[in-house]
Amino acid sequence: MNKVAVVYWSGTGNTAAMAQAVAEGANAALLEAAAFTAADLGNYDAVAFGCPAMGAEQLEESEFEPMFAGLEGSLGGKKIALFGSYGWGSGEWMEQWAARCKEDGAVLYDESGLIVNEAPDDEALGRCRDLGRALAAW
Repeated sequence: MNKVAVVYWSGTGNTAAMAQAVAEGANAALLEAAAFTAADLGNYDAVAFGCPAMGAEQLEESEFEPMFAGLEGSLGGKKIALFGSYGWGSGEWMEQWAARCKEDGAVLYDESGLIVNEAPDDEALGRCRDLGRALAAW
């Protein structure tokens, strides 16, 4: 079993609900983005990052983006998964985020990420728990 961290930011609670389900599936530490640093990366075999789409389909700018940008030099070879919720658009933010992670050398569990429109329903929360279990076993 891998030691997994679930690092997230949530404004409305939708991504927080997803993060909780991923953490349940992985039996993982649940950490808010503001509390996670590059120094923390080495403590985990895999990390699931969760952030909703904001504005023009981008990562949240005040807490999540600065935290994630600070990790980018340390993502090479790291096993990661991406998830988040959105309320409009097509999920372009997730495609851009996944491409950015690949450029940083991260090993993505699923290049399309796990996205949910608005609040996650029971089926979506089940997919989140499945993602957590998969990360723990990966």
